[in-house]
Amino acid sequence: MLINEEIREKEVRVIGDDGETLGMMSGNAALKLAYDRGLDLVLIAPQATPPVCRIMDYGKYRFDREKKEKEAKKKQQVVELKEVQLSCRIDVHDFETKARNAIRFLKAGNKVRVVVRFRGREMAHQEMGRDVMARFEQAVSEAGTVDKKPVLDGRNLSMVIVPVKN
Repeated sequence: MLINEEIREKEVRVIGDDGETLGMMSGNAALKLAYDRGLDLVLIAPQATPPVCRIMDYGKYRFDREKKEKEAKKKQQVVELKEVQLSCRIDVHDFETKARNAIRFLKAGNKVRVVVRFRGREMAHQEMGRDVMARFEQAVSEAGTVDKKPVLDGRNLSMVIVPVKN
């Protein structure tokens, strides 16, 4: 944003500090008017014809804008991608523990990537890995839904589960 002497336009449309339109005037006259009021002249619409300037306290405006950005950043929720690794021959108790952890991640609002690693000759029996994925999907169904279906990438079968909207 250009302010005060940085504005090099010959003629500008001026808006006052209380929001009313003051009309068309030369750039120098607008700058003098702003200085007489003890405020700044700020170019808010440079692409308009003629360009639109506003008389305001630029320091206060910047402070308020930064404050709003900080508030928006505080309210923003960061979603992480957590990973749960399984194997084709996972035992029942291990499977339940991994499912419980995934449910905890999903309830915290994070996405979960589920990966089944194939070792050695397990590559010949990919249907076992897909069965484990289907069981896992059922186990976490109350906390999350599948965003990306199981995909084979090299020796890994992976899918992404996202939390259920409340």
